[in-house]
Amino acid sequence: MAFRLLRTSQSLPRSRNRPRHATYHDYVRCASPAGTIRIPLSSPKVIGVANSRGERAYQEDFHSFATLSLNPEELRLTVSRHLGIDWDPENVGHPFSRQAVFAGIYDGHGGSTVSQYLRQELHGLFESANKAHIPEMYEYIKEIGGYFKRFKGGPLAPWIHASSDHTEEMDLHARATLTCELRSIQVDRNLEAEAAAKVCGSTASIAILHSLDAPATPFFTSERIALTVAHVGDTRVLLCSTAQGTAHALTENHRAEGRVESIRLRRMMGTGVITDSFGDARWMGALENTRSLGDLKWKPFGVTAEPEWAFMVLVSDGISSVITDQEVVDLARGAIDPRQAAKRILSFAEEMGSSDNLTAIVLPFAGWGKVQGPDLTKKLREYRSSQMIGAERQKRM
Repeated sequence: MAFRLLRTSQSLPRSRNRPRHATYHDYVRCASPAGTIRIPLSSPKVIGVANSRGERAYQEDFHSFATLSLNPEELRLTVSRHLGIDWDPENVGHPFSRQAVFAGIYDGHGGSTVSQYLRQELHGLFESANKAHIPEMYEYIKEIGGYFKRFKGGPLAPWIHASSDHTEEMDLHARATLTCELRSIQVDRNLEAEAAAKVCGSTASIAILHSLDAPATPFFTSERIALTVAHVGDTRVLLCSTAQGTAHALTENHRAEGRVESIRLRRMMGTGVITDSFGDARWMGALENTRSLGDLKWKPFGVTAEPEWAFMVLVSDGISSVITDQEVVDLARGAIDPRQAAKRILSFAEEMGSSDNLTAIVLPFAGWGKVQGPDLTKKLREYRSSQMIGAERQKRM
């Protein structure tokens, strides 16, 4: 939700520590009898995307997807520690053992400077995150003071001191924390030269998909897949099961009125939550999202991030503010391909009167097209559509 609109700078800052030769790419590799083939992620049958500016003066929603090249030992540690799965990269072989698909959605507020920066840089920052940078970034976050004095390192605790033994490998949880918490401070440092970044920011919801099949298969046909989600703000990540077609939310909205967020922020400043004229709670009277990238002005005050599945959907709040999680997956389930699914979600949100920027990203899994059970919200959507007849004409008046 935008609280102020600013013009976007024509030149966006580049990451200071970005690797000279990035290894991420815009295709996914898979094996075939003829050898290794490359399938472009931009294919409508691989990842479906639909977005609209809505009635806003500017487009502040952006997204990105890429195939990352990550340390196979990190991927092995992740599934071993957190899922109890014994996955051996040697059974997969190079380069498939390093392959992980990144998908991210970014909803800017107060301008598009930060969300455009994330579209260009965040997947590269995630891939290039290095545990050797942790002590320096930890010291910088302490210098901010205020709320961040409480930060003890979390999953990064083994590496926060320069004198620590850095031989232990990170897992994806530590890499995501480094990217979306400490490396978010690096993002903020890179944006300090942009005046607009002082009072604008962005949500970020990212998903990392890693196939566990041997031999290797792409994520959309994998029988076993590991999913890691990192999230700040109110963009949403949803899963749809094949069994009943039910929606499973993987994220919670980070807003000032939420129980966890309100407790966290009131420890910092008990009087910071203010309700605006629309009834929305805003931190410091300005921010609806209490965890974001950018928003440098407010960082010292606490602003900070086994069943078979059919598909995953990432949506911005221009969609989730007018239609429910279950309506989102029901709209997508009968589509012929992911792009059509994304367009159906966006079209219904516009029909329901959304005036915000709208973005939907649909990633199919092995259960695509196999969703069973009834469309749980069909009658509700038909009723809501009938109630909107004439609403557009009244809006123009």
